[in-house]
Amino acid sequence: MPTDDRGRQPEQGAAGRYTITLVRYPSPPVSDTRLVVGFHAVTARLRQRPESVRAIYVATARHDARARDLVDRAKAAGVAVHPVDERRLGELARGERHQGVVAVADAALPHVTLADVLEHPAEPPLLLVLDGVTDPHNLGACLRSADAFGAHAVVVPKDRAVGVNATVAKAASGAADTIPVITVTNLARALRDLKEAGVWIVGADAGGESLFEADVSGPIAWVLGAEGEGLRRLTREHCDRVVGIPLAGSVESLNVSVAAGICLFATRRARSAVTLAAPR
Repeated sequence: MPTDDRGRQPEQGAAGRYTITLVRYPSPPVSDTRLVVGFHAVTARLRQRPESVRAIYVATARHDARARDLVDRAKAAGVAVHPVDERRLGELARGERHQGVVAVADAALPHVTLADVLEHPAEPPLLLVLDGVTDPHNLGACLRSADAFGAHAVVVPKDRAVGVNATVAKAASGAADTIPVITVTNLARALRDLKEAGVWIVGADAGGESLFEADVSGPIAWVLGAEGEGLRRLTREHCDRVVGIPLAGSVESLNVSVAAGICLFATRRARSAVTLAAPR
């Protein structure tokens, strides 16, 4: 049963208040779990993988429709909901903006490899490869774009890059639970493996051919570099081609998550055009 921040068990009465009885306070998160912070991220995890949610902590001050809907969804999934005060919720969120809700969920998503993604594709593979993205908000935004435009996976290097954490999951607004994030020890080797599987490695960087003119409709792995640095020399050398996004304004470059969204959209649009032009 749910407990509040003092280890008490509330039951909502007719007036929307709580009747209190004493129970043992729930155990804190352990090492095989991670935090999911914010209403959108927690709701998405409940919708997509409810079995992975171990507990949800909701601010005692939240009695609005959004909070009630979350609590109802959690109870339907058999997930314990614990009302806690703002101080305790802030401690659980570890400084993240929590919007009044924090969930403790299994840390590990189902393990997915490049081979899994490429084995039986229902359509030409579309992947996003991030070369050294260290900002968790950027990775989260890239995951949102990957989900929105139907990418099959996001590939990141093990070193000198951010992994999926609570900040990434919140910025991804649920996409961290829908898009496989494949961490590779050697990015150059991963790019070679993709080439051998028939995937075109396309780097997104200034100085390449115009995105307006490039054919990006086939099996593609878009490769984008780190914030402010772009593609590393070795990564660029492994690209089959380099494509640049034409910019009409005064800025010289785009944020990596914005560029990722544009590139993935370009492939989806190109594939749609090919489908429409195909003879029936």
